[in-house]
Amino acid sequence: MLCCVCKEKTATVHLTQIAGEKMQKVDLCEECAKTKGVNDQTGFSLADLLLGLGASQELEQAAGGADVKCTQCGFSQADFKKSGRLGCAQCYQTFAEGLEGLLKSMHKGTRHSGKVPESLREKRDYAEQISLLQKKLAKAIAAENFEAAAQLRDEIKQVNNRLAATLVA
Repeated sequence: MLCCVCKEKTATVHLTQIAGEKMQKVDLCEECAKTKGVNDQTGFSLADLLLGLGASQELEQAAGGADVKCTQCGFSQADFKKSGRLGCAQCYQTFAEGLEGLLKSMHKGTRHSGKVPESLREKRDYAEQISLLQKKLAKAIAAENFEAAAQLRDEIKQVNNRLAATLVA
């Protein structure tokens, strides 16, 4: 495939731009890519493109600099900046401080809940709600706030009834 600019040399850099429903492809040789500023290795990284410009610098600063490496796989900040991926599960703990902000900006939360059938999710939500109410009830009883405890007891009964209704259905 020949370079789209000089039409003489073999294209080694391939760019694709999608605007709306139209896709444009540009194939450049190394020289033309350099003159257009496309081959600038320090200009951007995959991590910056995926997470927003400067994101990998934020990760670097939060984790304490570029010299931090994963103890299990040896993955470094520079490796993340180049690939936009981490090396192993331990990397998430090694770079946790900087990753939390990045993950929050990319996703609606930092806890993965996975895909769950609607009925199971409902049951799990009711179970979590009951657990929370039971903790509040225990605190109210310990504080001898019996009026609040009675209200919490009634709430727990209502949630248990809703949970039982979902189990029957």
